[in-house]
Amino acid sequence: MITLHKEDYEKILAHARAEAPIEACGLIAGTRDGDDRHIEFVYILTNIDRAEEHFSLDPREQLAAVKDMRAHGWVPLGNWHSHPVSPARPSQEDIRLAYDSTASYLILSLMNEANPVLHAFHIEGNDAQKEPLIIESSAKKDGAFS
Repeated sequence: MITLHKEDYEKILAHARAEAPIEACGLIAGTRDGDDRHIEFVYILTNIDRAEEHFSLDPREQLAAVKDMRAHGWVPLGNWHSHPVSPARPSQEDIRLAYDSTASYLILSLMNEANPVLHAFHIEGNDAQKEPLIIESSAKKDGAFS
């Protein structure tokens, strides 16, 4: 199970809407408790491809995010990206580029603007399985990264 603070969901949603029609992207960090992952911080990164159907994280921003994670005692949990005009499920390219089988991949669909959909996936090889995702309304801890 993955937990995400409502404030972080709203942060992802706002950035995805601002970046549309290109895919927005970033990293997620937090803690692990057995099979449970608790997202403590969502990093907003630049899609250096500036593309509508794929993304690449800015390597300098990615490095800065990982350093920030370490400074806060968090571990990398995976990444997130938006699908401005397609469903919240991994595309064939998403599956092909999912190199880390320990990561969670969050995908936000803006296909129906009035009803955005966020799902989490575990991807291993050519297999993508939906992971339980809970959006919590409790207050979250602040991070230093912007």
